[in-house]
Amino acid sequence: RAGARAGAGAGAGVGGGQAGRLRALLEPPGLQLCPCCHDPLSAQLVQAAGFEMSFLSGFAAAATRGFPDTGLLSYAEVLDQGRAVAAAVDIPVFCDGDTGYGNAANCRRTVEGFAQAGLAGVMIEDQKSPKSCGHVRAKAIVGRDEAVARIRAACEARDAAAARLGQSEGIVVVARTDARQAASLEEALWRVGAFAEAGADVELTEQQAKLDALLDGFAAEHGGVRPTHTLAGFCE
Repeated sequence: RAGARAGAGAGAGVGGGQAGRLRALLEPPGLQLCPCCHDPLSAQLVQAAGFEMSFLSGFAAAATRGFPDTGLLSYAEVLDQGRAVAAAVDIPVFCDGDTGYGNAANCRRTVEGFAQAGLAGVMIEDQKSPKSCGHVRAKAIVGRDEAVARIRAACEARDAAAARLGQSEGIVVVARTDARQAASLEEALWRVGAFAEAGADVELTEQQAKLDALLDGFAAEHGGVRPTHTLAGFCE
């Protein structure tokens, strides 16, 4: 589900910085292309090619330092990479925050730091730490309470950072669940619903083995609303 919270419709981007611009891009229906970048130069190439947004994935950030996507990078390393990428382009960039680098308190610090660095969005997931790449087998996820606590803390940090920065709209919080592979489709659907209730702007289910069943199940649980599937989950 890619959507905006109340108040992020018409006029989005005014006083909201890059986060507001990202919200405005996500608001209309339809497919949104968002190529990944791994450093400032690749982000500039994305912008030069005419794309309106880019995503700094955890896989890409780790690869620039010669590491696999297995949770080896620290918060400070990813923050440094994200700040450099955001400063190099005019388009909004959202960045992979992995598990938030710890508990709910760490998630809060991660989101606040990403917002202050000029990033337009942050993705927080429910894997156990150390995490693994979203496209591999044998992933493990935290319990429901901890997963929701991470997202709730991220959303509280979003709002607090916006107030501190004098922005009308905070950094876009993308809440991701890996429960589809680690548990079941039903668990994934429960989690994206809970993440939405916790205040997430966008919900993402990783590794959709049976896409039609996933979309039909989501629609059944959410009053017939069928989300638009994008390539964002596969761009990594």
